[in-house]
Amino acid sequence: MVLLVIGWAITLFSVVAFVDAALKREDAYRAADKQNKGFWLIILGIAVAVNFFAGMFFLMIIGLIANIVYFVDVRPALKQVTGPRRRGGSSSDGPYGPYNGGR
Repeated sequence: MVLLVIGWAITLFSVVAFVDAALKREDAYRAADKQNKGFWLIILGIAVAVNFFAGMFFLMIIGLIANIVYFVDVRPALKQVTGPRRRGGSSSDGPYGPYNGGR
């Protein structure tokens, strides 16, 4: 039972990594000096497929390592290149709303 839960957790982690990699821009991978987007989509997609269909624990660990490398090395580099995501507002918004120049 414990191995089943671990397997599903690793599979979910793989899916999250794949979706995150798919949502990043192609030019961000080049700017961060990482492998291209296609490379990471293939690696993470294979990890999802192995985890979801094969269920072989040894292969799941290899996929987990690929996911960890993506989350620890590639994703922070992509965030540094693209900057933090903003939700709405304009570039002149401050922490308490729009900046109005002291008026």
